[in-house]
Amino acid sequence: MADVYVAAAFSKDNKGGNKAGVVLDRLELTSAQKTAIAKEMGYSETVFVLDSGKADFKLQYFTPTEEVPLCGHATIAAFSILKLLGILDKPDCTIETEAGILNIHIKDDGLVLMEQNCPTYLEVLNSDIFTGCIERGFIDHRFPIQIVSTGLKDIMLPVDSAEHLERLSPDFEMIANISKKKEAVGIHAFTMIKKSDVTAICRNFAPLYGIDEESATGTASCALACYLFKYYKQQPQYIFEQGHNMGEISRIVVDLSYHGDVIDSVFVGGYGYLLGKKSLPV
Repeated sequence: MADVYVAAAFSKDNKGGNKAGVVLDRLELTSAQKTAIAKEMGYSETVFVLDSGKADFKLQYFTPTEEVPLCGHATIAAFSILKLLGILDKPDCTIETEAGILNIHIKDDGLVLMEQNCPTYLEVLNSDIFTGCIERGFIDHRFPIQIVSTGLKDIMLPVDSAEHLERLSPDFEMIANISKKKEAVGIHAFTMIKKSDVTAICRNFAPLYGIDEESATGTASCALACYLFKYYKQQPQYIFEQGHNMGEISRIVVDLSYHGDVIDSVFVGGYGYLLGKKSLPV
């Protein structure tokens, strides 16, 4: 049997967030078994926390169909569980992932911040590629449609209003095809808002990896923060909300440090909470 903790990451006031499975110290499990566990759990990702010879922990991330190199919300979920169980003995840790060695910082109030790679700005796409895929009339042409990566490639898709973002009715098969062609995880649609401290509201579509839509996406949020740093406004912190359409509102914090126009470090953060634990046969 395998014990799987269920945690919600990037929660807002201990509600909503994005659920992930968390499995601790099961080094003997094969990739096929890990994929089977992730499929049985049914969440977009399940994370396996292992010992590492290179860092404090090794994290492996599995969708219901395959392994992926990195997942922001699953990392937040994992460290929320590690903190809850009293396994962490210091506020700063390192993790070994397929995307590299990354730093984690855990604040006293439980906020977990995960380092990402500094941004890479890739291909700018023409809106024609989305014909029949999403409502092209909703695109905000003040900003480019661009692939950006801080570890995983995502297509940043600006939308001109919160109403239009909510009304998007994407063709998931076409999104999967576009993502595959452009070697991206998926599309991160967003609209800028002027509401309290929230920078933008987002929706994330990654059907290529079996995720039509998810309520919080840490890696794509990092890419979006770096995109907004380049095209909108340079600031040390960006706050995003995601999951409104799913009834699971998430709050995602991205902290940047920079000198001039150069970003030196990127951290994505959020709060997580335990929902329960399941035992699955392996």
